[in-house]
Amino acid sequence: MKKLYKRIITLLLTVMLCFTGMIFPSSALELQAPENSLELNCKSAVLMEASTGTILYAHNPDEALPPASVTKIMTLLLVMEAIDSGKIALSDMVSASEYAASMGGSQVYLKVGETMSVEDMLKSVVISSANDAAVALAEFVSGDVNTFVTQMNDRARELGMTSTKFENVTGLDDTAEHHLTSAKDIALMSRALIAHPTILKYSSIWMDTIRDGAFGLTNTNRLVRFYRGATGLKTGSTSKAGFCVSVTAERDGLSLICVIMGAESRDVRNAQATKLLDWGFANYASYCAEGQAAQEIRVLGGVQNRCPVGYDTFRAVLPKGSLSKVEQKIEIDEQAAAPLKAGDVVGRVQYLVDGEVIGEVPVTVRQDVAKIGFFGLWQRLLAKILLL
Repeated sequence: MKKLYKRIITLLLTVMLCFTGMIFPSSALELQAPENSLELNCKSAVLMEASTGTILYAHNPDEALPPASVTKIMTLLLVMEAIDSGKIALSDMVSASEYAASMGGSQVYLKVGETMSVEDMLKSVVISSANDAAVALAEFVSGDVNTFVTQMNDRARELGMTSTKFENVTGLDDTAEHHLTSAKDIALMSRALIAHPTILKYSSIWMDTIRDGAFGLTNTNRLVRFYRGATGLKTGSTSKAGFCVSVTAERDGLSLICVIMGAESRDVRNAQATKLLDWGFANYASYCAEGQAAQEIRVLGGVQNRCPVGYDTFRAVLPKGSLSKVEQKIEIDEQAAAPLKAGDVVGRVQYLVDGEVIGEVPVTVRQDVAKIGFFGLWQRLLAKILLL
């Protein structure tokens, strides 16, 4: 009975790990700096480590604010998911509707009926923040903009974006009444977007062209050119929103997402993002322990007497001074009763710093083991008798 309770507790921990990025931030490790201790000049800010989703710094992270064109991160996410699911392809041709061609603000000046590939539309949105291309893509994916916006809000809820309501696909807010999101929510959808590597291929481009070289694109995110390690992602500005940005950057295996909202100018926005990213790279590092096979365990009542077990890769973000202090503690049941299925939990691997648990991964069965039947038992017994 004791072992049954142990397995139930281990299973519950496994479920928790799936939803927390396999890390339990410890107060002893001081993973998050005090609110606005960096004295950032903006309405809100968040610094998130991308692989685990750990928030390293937050200033007014949940305040709902107008995001301007940073909205397009969600637009791009739905387009990338449509591409990866096979619903649309980069080579598909998109025809600009009258509504798409009517968009103001940043644009590539689509004419009604003009056709352009999904790839060129994507580049136009990612690099030049083109509102007309964003609308054209939304219509192509979902049939109409209203349906697409509904899907944006549905996806936001799925990602746990609790401070967000989208009213359009562009972030234009002259007539929008409640088009709002938060720095934390932007970090969440940014993390989901960069899980699609194709986006970083486009967002890291400084200059490009469309229409067979006839129309130039220049990245609205100057940090892509001037900040070492920057890979994207999206800027935005309106009179309501001020100047906003979600910047992705990577150095020495550490991937960061920096969100700045409500800065008073483009230069201030970029300076605050630079300051926050510099702080993150100076103080934190990525820790990775590769998964591997562990010892075999004994199987009771199975068609096999023993079964291989193992555990997956563990990732965490840690203060730089803690990397050399990480210790590993492995706990594995000596035996388990058949039937077993691949993925059944039979233990755990904990990772500790100075005795504090920073996270863990489950030890799981690596193959199915069926329960042995009467004839199997009889054959096993007979084999033993014949060997006597």
